[in-house]
Amino acid sequence: MTGDTHDVLNQSPPFGDANLFAADIPLRGALAAFGEVDAAGLAAFGARWGEAGRLDLGRLANAHPPVLRTHDARGHRADRVEFHPAYHALMAASVADGLHASVWDGADLRAPRARGHLARAARFYMVAGVESGHLCPMTMTSAAVAALAAAPDHLAAWLPRITGRSYDPSFRPWFEKAGVTLGMGMTEKQGGTDLRANTTRAVPTGGDTYGLTGHKWFFSAPMSDAFLVLAQAPGGLTCLLVPRHRPDGTANALHLQRLKDKLGNRSNASAEVEFAGAFGWRIGEEGRGVPTILAMVQLTRLDCAVASAGLCRMALVLALHHARHRHAFQKPLVDQPAMRRVLADLALESEAQTALSLRLAAAFDRGEAARTRLLTPAVKYAVCKAAAGFVYEAMEAVGGNGYVEESPLPRLYREAPVNAIWEGSGTVMALDVLRAATRAPEEAAGLVADLAEEADGLPGVREAAADIAASLRAPDAEARARFATGRLATLAAAAALATSAPPALAEAYAATRLARERAMFGASGVGAVTDALLARALP
Repeated sequence: MTGDTHDVLNQSPPFGDANLFAADIPLRGALAAFGEVDAAGLAAFGARWGEAGRLDLGRLANAHPPVLRTHDARGHRADRVEFHPAYHALMAASVADGLHASVWDGADLRAPRARGHLARAARFYMVAGVESGHLCPMTMTSAAVAALAAAPDHLAAWLPRITGRSYDPSFRPWFEKAGVTLGMGMTEKQGGTDLRANTTRAVPTGGDTYGLTGHKWFFSAPMSDAFLVLAQAPGGLTCLLVPRHRPDGTANALHLQRLKDKLGNRSNASAEVEFAGAFGWRIGEEGRGVPTILAMVQLTRLDCAVASAGLCRMALVLALHHARHRHAFQKPLVDQPAMRRVLADLALESEAQTALSLRLAAAFDRGEAARTRLLTPAVKYAVCKAAAGFVYEAMEAVGGNGYVEESPLPRLYREAPVNAIWEGSGTVMALDVLRAATRAPEEAAGLVADLAEEADGLPGVREAAADIAASLRAPDAEARARFATGRLATLAAAAALATSAPPALAEAYAATRLARERAMFGASGVGAVTDALLARALP
């Protein structure tokens, strides 16, 4: 006898060995509608990242978070972070696939312009559902090039290594490597979002070099090869590039104090750091630190929205996969009317997030300045803030098995809030939309009119456009900023779906999100498109 008392029945099989591109009809529809991409290349990419082994790397990288070694065995400062091999494997795969720099391939060093945002966003979106923590250095490395453009000589030295496709985690000078990654250190404990409250000092040491003394409360991806940092120089708040190693090859004075014990994003290290006369190069003009950094912020915010849409997509897939295999009351969960309504509502929301974030990526490719300026904070606000509730609903659809750590859903749930907080919280995003609209009111009005035209004929479009216009012009516009921002993002999502999805789906989205107040998932049905949504969500 084996001692077994029962057979294991009615359990859904593990999800894996699926092509994340081929199985995603909404993604493929959005790409076909918004720009030209290499579909065959994306299909091969989706197959690699959907392998069961690749999915398990995400589990391992989070089950074994990084460890800080401040000193070596003899008492010398080490300031190194050790990662599990799974993290390094994910980093190597993402670098090989160009997630850290593909938009800068072939860039003109005199006036670099990023290209290929749509294709990169599709890859980023697929990877986010597999493992999001390691995407933090992918985002920062890619976006940092926009800031480095303010210092052409440094850009020329670093860009060939940034755009390389080799991942080198060794602790040695950047100029000895074929491939590098970049991190960021902006916020301090006394200021947070208020960057002008920073107290770290940057003292000129000759030419464009400075010595930094101070701290950073959040120092992202501390084993990167260099960091963009804000510090107070004689001319005001200034952007600096601070390498891990000085030009003579010795370790720079970046003293890591501890790693943050974060809710999620656990595979990725975030540190507190003290600068003890650390070496740095000035990037841009003294006193122009914030405008220099803002060149990269739009790109990091785009990645936040795309990654959140990817998290929601994976949560939906896991819920639907389970519901198709699990039986209750003599039939599959997916055939139970109440569950079916919830899953269809989730699928509709995921379609809209996918279309909205990819349409924004296409706007960067098309050079649509007004759209990127106003919609980037709005899309980040809407998609990132929705992610936690979305992933929770998917977890509830799976039930108890979705709540335990053997399931990927707890990890996705813990990951969901970070994109809404990083690079500007919801209120900051709403105020950014208001600020942009106030500075260029005709531009804002034109964008709202364009979105209304793209979504023309859908329920609630005219009312939404009127709400946005009235809120942005109201005497208490700041208090209404969140309302206006949410309505703007929802209108943009309806417009994106009108272009990329079957008309009935766009109409269902507008009817349930624009024409009436949003209810709990599944509380309001999506009507005749239920079957179509569930079939498209996971063929």
